[in-house]
Amino acid sequence: MQTGKPKKKLHQQLRRKYMWAYIFVLPQVLYFLLASAYPIVMSYVYSFYEWDGLGPLTRFVGFSNYNELLHDEMFWNSFYNAMIYGVSATIITVVSSFLLALVLNDVNMKGKTIYRTIYFLPVVTVSSIIGIMFNNIFGIQGFANQFLQSIGWIHEPIRFWLDPVLAMIMLILVGSWKHIGVVMIYWLAGLQMIQIDLYEAAKIDGANYWKMLMRITLPLLKPVAATILLLTVGSSLHVFDLVRTLTNGGPYHHTETIELFIYEYAFATKFGGVRVGYASAAGVYLGIFVLFVSLFLGWLGMKAGSSGSSKIGKEVSKS
Repeated sequence: MQTGKPKKKLHQQLRRKYMWAYIFVLPQVLYFLLASAYPIVMSYVYSFYEWDGLGPLTRFVGFSNYNELLHDEMFWNSFYNAMIYGVSATIITVVSSFLLALVLNDVNMKGKTIYRTIYFLPVVTVSSIIGIMFNNIFGIQGFANQFLQSIGWIHEPIRFWLDPVLAMIMLILVGSWKHIGVVMIYWLAGLQMIQIDLYEAAKIDGANYWKMLMRITLPLLKPVAATILLLTVGSSLHVFDLVRTLTNGGPYHHTETIELFIYEYAFATKFGGVRVGYASAAGVYLGIFVLFVSLFLGWLGMKAGSSGSSKIGKEVSKS
């Protein structure tokens, strides 16, 4: 009987421990269910209705919203713009942040903390504030035009936000600049996980910096690179607030992305009226596309993780 009491007491302690764990997790679970799971499920439901956001769901249209989207030129235009922005911003962000990480990872560099803080500041700045700031800087009467006119480089102000090509280029550059800091941190974390012994062994074998970069650093960073690529592509395809404040989709819808397209149909009257069901169907298409892209990049990450470390010994011996 005495041996049973300690077990019972231990069981009660474990139950109490798990109970408090569930209590602390419960708010986050409720928040996820109410703020994420419920809207996602209802967006699928709304997509089968013609609904203006007010009143009950009465007009069931089946797959009409999905079929209409497939023939909507504005939807495909926003999809094309989102792809242009997503691919361009991802390439610029990933490459530039990697180069910055290589520089800031140097043990002999002074003031690394200051530089890291400076590059990370745009990340913690609200996107809408950044959009308003750059909109004023590169406006017709903005600082950039005034400065260029004052030094005689231009005679008339450059219409950065009224030219379709320039507007997209500026949008890509600003978006990349905002996210470089956080991706740089990811690269730094990956670089600092590489053992210094590998570089020291390579130096003894006569390898220079370029050979160590190509045969040690890059192969070992393949899993990290795949994760960074997945996160960067996901965030680039979900751009909204920056576009809303910088260009609002202009000029003439040349910078309008899918999320802005969804917003205009769900909450604004830019296309003639509020159509929540139509916007929900567009959101479902976007979600499916992002899902397939994420699965593909995840598969690449698993493949890179299994092949990167297995080749490192052979590459070091070749150096």
